[in-house]
Amino acid sequence: MKRKVELVVISDVHLGTYGCHAKELLNYLNSIKPKKIILNGDIIDIWQFRKRYFPKAHLLIIKKLLSFATKGAKVYYITGNHDEKLRRFSNTKMGNIQIIDKLLLNLDGKKAWFFHGDVFDASIQHAKWIAKLGGWGYDFLILINRFINYFLEKFGREKYSLSKKIKNSVKSAIKFIDDFETTATDLAIDNDFDYVVCGHIHQPCIKKVKTPKGSCQYLNSGDWVENLTALEYNNERWNLYSYNDRQNIFIPEEILFEEENEGFESMVAAMKAFKTLL
Repeated sequence: MKRKVELVVISDVHLGTYGCHAKELLNYLNSIKPKKIILNGDIIDIWQFRKRYFPKAHLLIIKKLLSFATKGAKVYYITGNHDEKLRRFSNTKMGNIQIIDKLLLNLDGKKAWFFHGDVFDASIQHAKWIAKLGGWGYDFLILINRFINYFLEKFGREKYSLSKKIKNSVKSAIKFIDDFETTATDLAIDNDFDYVVCGHIHQPCIKKVKTPKGSCQYLNSGDWVENLTALEYNNERWNLYSYNDRQNIFIPEEILFEEENEGFESMVAAMKAFKTLL
């Protein structure tokens, strides 16, 4: 039975990279029936796009999102830094799919502001080549991490996240995250938003922020590279969904892929057309 969800927010999927957990995301998407889905940036990693690497599971993510739209769900694709080339198509609407740079929604009488968050990142704005180099390094780190976790699981040990360890131990990384959250919430409060919803920093979060000027709720949808998280809004309440492969609540993979393989050839053709735009 698929769960009905009013609004789902996912970000930083990084389709087209080795770090993307596409199968897990596909399982999650197949477990829900959303009315609205917000793709809050870095869904397709155009920075690191490789013609030799775009597996079937990655294609099926795109097909599933298109399926949501054809069945009546509204899909908002907010551009991020890794898929910034899509910004030339901002405000393009195709049926229930819309490409935008930011989104304002009224959620049960409260104002919500959605944007990716790379606008706060000076390294991207002023030295893009450094940011791209960092992206390649991050992808390589994730590959090493997967290799380590393979052996940890073989010996019955818990998985270990190198990137999380680095982020939590490097003072500059901690400061960047704190500054990012402070900047986002300060702007939201100044503009009387009740919710500010970001991605970009791969740090899933829901928290209430109060300042002398007012208050708002800060939310970050995390990512599908290391945290495997999504935001869900239902009945005037936000929840942070965290994928857990030990929970037996998902459609079996063989059934999932049998269902999604229908029309696969047309999806390949669509992806080839997409590549020509890049």
